Amino acid sequence: MVYQPGAGGAGERLGVLGFPVDPLSLTAAVDRLAAALAVGERLRVVTLNPEMVMAGLDHPELQKALRGADLVVPDGIGIVWALRRQGWHQQERVTGVDLVETLLAREQAGGYRLFLLGGEPGVGEQAAARIRQRWPGLSVAGVAHGFFSPADDARVVAAINRARADLLLVGMGIPRQELWLDRYWSDLAVTVGIGVGGLLDLWAGRSKRAPVWLRNIGLEWAYRVWREPARWRRLRVLPPFVRMVRAAHPHKKKD
Repeated sequence: MVYQPGAGGAGERLGVLGFPVDPLSLTAAVDRLAAALAVGERLRVVTLNPEMVMAGLDHPELQKALRGADLVVPDGIGIVWALRRQGWHQQERVTGVDLVETLLAREQAGGYRLFLLGGEPGVGEQAAARIRQRWPGLSVAGVAHGFFSPADDARVVAAINRARADLLLVGMGIPRQELWLDRYWSDLAVTVGIGVGGLLDLWAGRSKRAPVWLRNIGLEWAYRVWREPARWRRLRVLPPFVRMVRAAHPHKKKD
């Protein structure tokens, strides 16, 4: 299935089990975000993986959040495989970590303001210190942990807006971060909002990323499971995901 271009202006959109994906390289995706920040064009960004897709099939609100995103990049290696199966053989993985860190490195002289939302209390502050060290031209305008109730949503939105942030990074896990961003996007005054999963924990030194060689061969997921055995439960979605993609594109003989 081919979708019409989204508000992200990424050009042709493809579909993976009914969910849109913008088949962009890392460089093209960063270019798109940089252009949006430069002119104040609002973009809500999803970094799509098979877990999100399978959850979205059974969760109407998440389905709406994923389908309505302005820019959807292929984060999970399973999404990359699904795109390659459709003929996009050169498609590369665009992880949330690489997307955000490449963007910050490129735009650090622009003086953009960031807001970090998510993680346990203290994680945002630790991540902010790392950002200021690595990209001193950027400003962390505010932080807030992710342990708040729905009754506090309006207060959190108000805090983000008071910070006058250009870029909002939401690390509250799947599906909460996608649902929260979608639900309050019209109330937020930020330019770009991205669900970033465990990135804040990574910056805060609470977790480690897989070695580059594992990332390059598509096995970053295995490293994360090794470090966090509880993630094995989340891998149960992969066999049905593979079966459904194969059924949707049976004419492709080589994966």
